[in-house]
Amino acid sequence: MATKIIPVVAVVGPGAIGTTVAAMLHEVGRTPLLCGRTPRDHLTLLEDGRPMTVPGPVRTSQKQITHAADLVFLAVKTTQIDAAAEWLSALVGPQTVVCVLQNGIEQIEMVRPHAPGGHIVPAVVWFPAQTQSDGSVRLRGEARLTLPDTAAARVVAQALQGTRCAADLAENFSSLAWRKLLQNAVAGLMALTHRRSGMFSRADIAGLALAYLRECLAVANAEGIELGVEVPQEILGKFQSAPADMGTSILTDRETGRPLEWDIRNGIIARRGRAHGVPTPISDILVPLLAAASDGPG
Repeated sequence: MATKIIPVVAVVGPGAIGTTVAAMLHEVGRTPLLCGRTPRDHLTLLEDGRPMTVPGPVRTSQKQITHAADLVFLAVKTTQIDAAAEWLSALVGPQTVVCVLQNGIEQIEMVRPHAPGGHIVPAVVWFPAQTQSDGSVRLRGEARLTLPDTAAARVVAQALQGTRCAADLAENFSSLAWRKLLQNAVAGLMALTHRRSGMFSRADIAGLALAYLRECLAVANAEGIELGVEVPQEILGKFQSAPADMGTSILTDRETGRPLEWDIRNGIIARRGRAHGVPTPISDILVPLLAAASDGPG
């Protein structure tokens, strides 16, 4: 009988998203290799107050990697890609699939220079996960990813098969990625106000958010993306129905003084709008404010 070859899976960036994926894999006996900046002997995921422990250690040196992985979940933020380049160099070989768990719609363009030999798969992350003050991660919904319907993406879906992290293969991946981009773009308002989802219950904020989402939709449509006129209201409704204390990653970065992903979440709307001659008056105000909040000076 032939020996079953167990694929080597690595998670680079065991933050909120990386910890969630690692925990889902560990739960079914597929504990991944953990790679990051901070040495830890384990990760902790909290669901409904119940902790799940993912055994480490979290490796902090690329010298601890002896061979390429079959699958890498890249879960660092876009502002941290350059810092993760050495991990990709150590982990990615000609057959390695790199699943990019990042915001935005430019994952392939941003990661390709650092993993020229791998097969890069963009993903849309739909689940809310938040890092807590003690380093644990709180998962506040069902874990779900959307992937393009490609051969490399099927490797990712197979690795997650049987876990509680659903991996959907979608022919309309670009439309779904843009829909998530609209959701992330309007969440930038939370970083500017230092407020959580409850702020969208204000009529003035709801009006601003809806106008901004419609601006983003106009740019998406100019890109040839099929999203209907109902999408802005649906996204706003999602924020309004969320728990009032629900945060978002860009708000967390603002609160902790880390660089913001303002360009790939908000700047891209203005950039693509200019390319198509679509006016983006709200973006023209929000983007400089987010950029200054992130990068200064001052």
